[in-house]
Amino acid sequence: MRLRLTPREDSFYDMFADSANNLVIGARLLVELISDDADRPAIAEKMRACEHAGDEFTHAIMHRLNETFITPFDRGDIYRLAGMIDDVMDAMEEAADLVVLYQIEQFPKDVVQMVEVLERAAELTAEAMPRLRSMRELNEYWIEINRLENQADRVYRRLLAHLFSGEYEALTVMKLKEVIDRLEEAADAFEHVANTIETIAVKES
Repeated sequence: MRLRLTPREDSFYDMFADSANNLVIGARLLVELISDDADRPAIAEKMRACEHAGDEFTHAIMHRLNETFITPFDRGDIYRLAGMIDDVMDAMEEAADLVVLYQIEQFPKDVVQMVEVLERAAELTAEAMPRLRSMRELNEYWIEINRLENQADRVYRRLLAHLFSGEYEALTVMKLKEVIDRLEEAADAFEHVANTIETIAVKES
């Protein structure tokens, strides 16, 4: 670890932790959303509030970044990490919104597995954020996130094959595909977060 001789603004660590914990809330709302007896409009409203909270966390990080001369790690990496966490939340909220707008009541079973992957990725991301302070014990995190993203890719391909198997009407295919596309975007965004953290850790080691 590099020796630092100047004071720095460490509140970024807490702000990133708050932002990542918000992803856990969002992912668990998705789990609720696709359950058979879900009150989907109410859950989607909670998801919108969660997305709004995520925007507030992102804006707070950017505001602090503009006010801070000495940052705990590279300014560009702080900017990218905040934006990529926001991308995850945006994709999850869009998926929830589409479910309600399209009045989707039934989901292929693999959608459950895909959402469970997102929930696990959110939990791992939230667990990793406090370790940014020491930049230690992070390699298992980004390795596991990469594995989960690969799993999400496989599930996504199975879902596409299922959607285009002829079982569903064309309009239903279109609606479901838009939702699973957003879920796939969320999985990709989780990997982008992990890749950025890996870059930060390498620079700081």
